[in-house]
Amino acid sequence: MEHQVPQFIEVEDRIIGPLTLKQFIYLAGAGGICVSLFAYAPLLLAILLSLPVAVLAAALAFYKINGKPFVEVLEAGFNYYTGAKLFLWKHQESGAPERSAATEAAAPVPQRGTPKLTRGKLSELAWSLDVKSAGGNSASREI
Repeated sequence: MEHQVPQFIEVEDRIIGPLTLKQFIYLAGAGGICVSLFAYAPLLLAILLSLPVAVLAAALAFYKINGKPFVEVLEAGFNYYTGAKLFLWKHQESGAPERSAATEAAAPVPQRGTPKLTRGKLSELAWSLDVKSAGGNSASREI
């Protein structure tokens, strides 16, 4: 039995003329806001407030950045600016004094003996690291 496979499922249907439902809602909402501004606000204020609303609605409806809709770009920007940021390369411990390169070069480094590792210990260590990086502690060991 043959079935038709749906194609172009990422493409939104054109519902109202050449506009998709999302585009129509963006433009209709902005049109309603602009009409209410012109009805209840002075002319100059209505023009100044309705221009950004109309531009934002047009951008939301039609503008794409790198193939992504403008609403997704706005959402990503909002999440970036409100989200926590961790800069490891700028991390400074609060109690540690600053050292300069001259003081580090002048200070003698105490010599420590290197630990002796046998081949068996080294292979056990490598195996335990492999097991931990694989995500489980109870993996079977293959010889």
